[in-house]
Amino acid sequence: MELIDLKAETRQGTGKSLARAMRNNNTVPAVLYGAGNDPLKVAINTLDLTKLVRKHGSTGVFINLKVAGDSKEIRTVLLKEVQMDTFNLRYLHADFQEIDINKTVVVSVPVTVVGESAGVKEGGLLQIIRRELEVLCRPVNMPEAVTIDISALEIGDAVHVEDLDLGEDVEIPHEVNFTILTIVPPTTATDEETIEEEEEGAVEEDAAAEPTAEA
Repeated sequence: MELIDLKAETRQGTGKSLARAMRNNNTVPAVLYGAGNDPLKVAINTLDLTKLVRKHGSTGVFINLKVAGDSKEIRTVLLKEVQMDTFNLRYLHADFQEIDINKTVVVSVPVTVVGESAGVKEGGLLQIIRRELEVLCRPVNMPEAVTIDISALEIGDAVHVEDLDLGEDVEIPHEVNFTILTIVPPTTATDEETIEEEEEGAVEEDAAAEPTAEA
C-alpha cells in the first residue's frame, strides 16, 4: 500500500460564497471525518489536489495528510470523493475519511478485463456493466484492480460477483449475485429494422389517437 503525502490547512466558516472565494484563491474546500472525531473542515491547494488526482485517481487513494494548525501532526486518510464542476473543470469539494490501517475499509476498485473472448471472436459484444466494485479489506490488502479473464466466455455467458475469488483477505459486499459483465449477441440488420418498424408504428398510433384541434 502506497501512502501519498498531501498538505492541508484548517479553515473556518461554511457557505457558497466562502467556498467560491476559496476556489478563486486556488484552494479547494474539503472535510475530514471518521475515527470517532467531529468533522474537520480543511482547505487543499488546488494544484496539489490536481497532481494527486491525475496520478492516482479520485477515489480509493490512501494519504498521509498533514494539516497545518491541527492537533495531530499527520493523519492517515482515504480520499473518498472529489466533486468537480465538469463545465468549468474545477474542483468543488473533497471528502477524506480518517482510517486505521489495521482495520478494514470499503474502497472502490476498477474492473479490468484481460484476454479475448471466444464469443467476441464470433461477433459477440463485450458489455461491461460494473466498471468499479466496492471491496472490503485492510488497506495493505487492497488490490489495484479486479482483473477478469474473459478468454473462455461464449456469446450469452456472463460473470457475476459470486464468480470472483479475490482471496480470503478481500471481500466484495453484496446482497444479490449481480452481473459484472456479459457477452451479448451481435445486433443484426433484421433486429434493427424490426425495432425501427415498431417505433414508427408507435408514432403513427400516437398521432392517430390525438384529437383534431377545433378551429
